[in-house]
Amino acid sequence: QVQLLESGGGLVQAGDSLRLSCAASGLTFTTYTMGWFRQAPGKEREIVAAISKSGTSSYYEDSVKGRFTISRDNAENTVYLRMNTLKPEDTAVYYCAASSRMGVNTTPPTYRYWGQGTQVTVSS
Repeated sequence: QVQLLESGGGLVQAGDSLRLSCAASGLTFTTYTMGWFRQAPGKEREIVAAISKSGTSSYYEDSVKGRFTISRDNAENTVYLRMNTLKPEDTAVYYCAASSRMGVNTTPPTYRYWGQGTQVTVSS
């Protein structure tokens, strides 16, 4: 049974930092591209960042470039999202997801497994 368990969300002020973690189990972690998505109320789920199986390639949505960093520890089956200089518009539920497809995938349908999500709220 595949499980993706996110942690690290919370309520912070604008300008603060958070690090999200996603611990994966029940799958061969190194054969999956990992992604972080977010969904704000009334909006569609969108890609935030994704990282290749080896960790050598990554993708960032334009609004988070230079502020967020995705990384993975294949020995610990964990993917991270470091979020700096948080803004109120970053407020959303953040989801970890795993894709077995080739490349660094950026759309939700290309991801097979999803976590339950963790809430990030940034106050102004």
